[in-house]
Amino acid sequence: MRLIPAIDLKAGHCVRLLQGDFAAETRYHADPQALLAKYRDIGADWLHIVDLDGARDGSVGNRSIIAGLTAQSGVKLQVGGGLRNTAAVAQMLGLGAARAVIGSAALIKGDQVRTWLNYFGADCITLAFDVRLDESGTPCVATHGWRQQTTMSLWDAVERFVDFGLRHVLCTDVSRDGALTGPNVDLYTEAVQRFPQIEWQASGGIRDAADLSALAACGAAAAISGKALLEELIPIEELRAFLPNA
Repeated sequence: MRLIPAIDLKAGHCVRLLQGDFAAETRYHADPQALLAKYRDIGADWLHIVDLDGARDGSVGNRSIIAGLTAQSGVKLQVGGGLRNTAAVAQMLGLGAARAVIGSAALIKGDQVRTWLNYFGADCITLAFDVRLDESGTPCVATHGWRQQTTMSLWDAVERFVDFGLRHVLCTDVSRDGALTGPNVDLYTEAVQRFPQIEWQASGGIRDAADLSALAACGAAAAISGKALLEELIPIEELRAFLPNA
């Protein structure tokens, strides 16, 4: 399992949101370019970039920053936020992103997203499903920057794309995101058991190396971490096992 550091961009700044709430924002003084260099230097070979303005209202205000990040060598980027049509996906891949991360469009424009898997290639598309557990414990997908909750289960959402070559899925437990309460290991264990052919990326709640080890043990292909890395809560020597170029 590889660790993929996350950089969330809002109005040109690096931020983290608590449980996806735009009113619960922590702004960091780190420069995005400097963060990329830092994570590359400790051994990361991928970064996960989220354009929060794009996710919320379709703004392209962070695109120049993203273009600068994709121009850096030695690390690949997967980028999401506001990629709701073919032109936007093509533009992001054209900027140099190795993968385009598709969120709400996967539920709202399923037929179109299925064509993207074929047209751009499954390795160039990551579907991102943000979930909350319902009263029965079923993970149900939220959309539109986590503001709208659906009753569609994660399992049904993923099943719609399996026959079209879906390979990469990023799943975030919204209740854990930015909270440093530990990842929902049971969720990812079930995900891997249900869809072993998919390379699952686990996001939300990572606080220490033990959490990374637990995700590796359940079969996750990658772990996405933002806050714990930004605040340097995990010693670098404990991260090396999960950084391919360390």
